[in-house]
Amino acid sequence: MSWRVLGSALRLTRKPLVAQILRGNRRSPLGHHRAYASSSLQAPGDTGDWKDAIDYRVDPEEFSFLKDYTNANGQVVMQKLVNDLRKAGIQSSDPRLRESVAAFQRAKEESEGLMQYDEVKHYVGDNLTLIAKALSGKMIIPDFPRFKDDLGSLYKEVKPNTAGELFEAIPQLGKVNPEHWAVSICTVDGQRVSFGDDSVPFCVQSAGKCLNYPLVLGDSSSEHVHSYVGQEPSGREFNSMMLNKNGRPHNPMVNAGAIVLCALMKPELETAAKFDWLQQQYTRLAGGEFVGFDNSTFQSEKLTADRNFAIGHFLKEKGAFPKGPSFDLATTLEFYFQTCSMQFNANSGAVAAATLANGGVCPMNGQKVLTSGSVRNTLSLMLSCGMNENSGMFAFEVGLPAKSGVSGCILLVVPNVMGMCLYSPRLDTHGSSVRGVEFCKKFVLKFSFHHYDSLLQSEGERYDPRRQRLSSKDHFIASLLYSASEGDLRSIRRFVSRGTDPAVTSYENRSALHLSAAGGYLDVVRYLVEECGLDPSHKDCFGRTALDEAKLGNHDSVIEYLEKVATEQEQGSDEADVS
Repeated sequence: MSWRVLGSALRLTRKPLVAQILRGNRRSPLGHHRAYASSSLQAPGDTGDWKDAIDYRVDPEEFSFLKDYTNANGQVVMQKLVNDLRKAGIQSSDPRLRESVAAFQRAKEESEGLMQYDEVKHYVGDNLTLIAKALSGKMIIPDFPRFKDDLGSLYKEVKPNTAGELFEAIPQLGKVNPEHWAVSICTVDGQRVSFGDDSVPFCVQSAGKCLNYPLVLGDSSSEHVHSYVGQEPSGREFNSMMLNKNGRPHNPMVNAGAIVLCALMKPELETAAKFDWLQQQYTRLAGGEFVGFDNSTFQSEKLTADRNFAIGHFLKEKGAFPKGPSFDLATTLEFYFQTCSMQFNANSGAVAAATLANGGVCPMNGQKVLTSGSVRNTLSLMLSCGMNENSGMFAFEVGLPAKSGVSGCILLVVPNVMGMCLYSPRLDTHGSSVRGVEFCKKFVLKFSFHHYDSLLQSEGERYDPRRQRLSSKDHFIASLLYSASEGDLRSIRRFVSRGTDPAVTSYENRSALHLSAAGGYLDVVRYLVEECGLDPSHKDCFGRTALDEAKLGNHDSVIEYLEKVATEQEQGSDEADVS
């Protein structure tokens, strides 16, 4: 494409975001997250089409954002900067900002919250990229205040729902406060927001299965693990005693599969060392935030776990456990009960879910906890098997990987975007939190996060919070006109089929026909004239038609076609005058 055509495309709008799209600063908003940069697993709603992306890069030497926080004396007003970081979802307790926040706090105490420009640059240090991205609206959720408000509204809408029952099969779980209701979110950029009882600890129960599985895969091959555990939904309750046709548990997300995983996890370690290792891994997954252990629930579950003991003996009778002197059924079952009694609160659970969303890299400290391959397998199984026998309906309605537990916990993952933890102990008949499931359904009705939302044009109030506050109309205009300048007929057809008017113009009054003619794209020109009915005589603000553009570019085939069309139009006009 010529510089003249590119320059015209860049002038489609004065809005910086569209200019970024059209300049080709098109690195995917997901691409800066290492684990999924080249993975086939994309964020729901992301088609991989760079025309729909925006530039999330920040020049490491660029401190210009500080000018917005500098007073007339050249001092940076730190409170304003910190407030804007908080609005962007970056909390002052963020471990990545520990050094910077300490310096900012000293400035607040010693110099009325003011710091010299060069001093701020010094203390920002390694946090430059994070702070600059947050303050310039380049995080994965650019308009975080709006997103936060919408989440808060959903939280309030769901709170009155008091349907469901506590899980009394484990006596301690039947004693918790049924009114607890918490939602916490952590994005892959570390943006955080929580609502309700976010600091209340709870046992992970079956929700921990989606963490135990990738941990086991990290120490062994997928082929080895799945020689003991299948990958198919069972269609039955999570504590069913049914095995697949090979005499193996259907998948790692049901009790039978999880029990076998406990036998496969660190078989070389004694029980106490294995428990310590698992707790350390949970702590890493949660970015060092709260991880506990509820001994009373552990003891309560051991005393009432006849069903799980029966499953264990059934598995042993079928030869489903690994052979060897290190295997002991009683020890394996006890360790399984311990894994169920591990504790998160909503905040730490959200970080663990975000680590899955970020391909195994904890967003709060950048540590690689899980392999990207194990995360891919885990999210696949969470989508198909994570919500017990209701997994198919949940995948149909919500379209996101999730795992529930009978404590009332749900871990939900929006791959490459965020992790969410929901906690409300009243359960439906499938063993999942009633409030949690309702929130998930409303979540994908409000936001374009369902796995197949990319196939649909935005409907109603649903929107994609990953995008800048660019109107849907502006977005499609920019995309259509850029596609015309690149000769991308397939994309143009797609935009037109979604309702974009092919006759839209830039503020210079240049149409898609101008841009395609200037590039010499005859197939696009023919489509716009013959199927879309665009007028070749339309002039831009410079008085040029599409034919003029084709002549400037010496595109003979386009010139010949447009001259023929012009001749036919003139003849048709003359015949009309005669009649």
